[in-house]
Amino acid sequence: MSPDYLPHVYVTYAAAALVLTVYLARTLATHGAVFLESVFADEPRLATAVNRLLVVGFYLVNLGWALLMLRATSADSVTVALETLARKLGVLLLVLAAMHFFNLLVFHWLRTRGPEHDAERDQ
Repeated sequence: MSPDYLPHVYVTYAAAALVLTVYLARTLATHGAVFLESVFADEPRLATAVNRLLVVGFYLVNLGWALLMLRATSADSVTVALETLARKLGVLLLVLAAMHFFNLLVFHWLRTRGPEHDAERDQ
């Protein structure tokens, strides 16, 4: 019977997924706050609240997806284990990238709805 490397894949994947999600969420929160402050210039508390809600949603979607991706078939060799890990991390990174671009789209949408743009549309 050959060894099963799947537990190692699970631990490595879970750790990497957690680190990537936390890093990206913090980065988005920090830099996204600048956009939200410009959108909600008259209401700084609203900018902070929206930023926090976006971060919570980001965590929920990405960690939920990471957990769904945790399942795998057996990995009876180091090569298969590395291929499984690479495939899982690749899919996770693509989902994180999609969420990043979704957040940018939300920021853009919020910014174009700002009061200065409302005045432009009314003219």
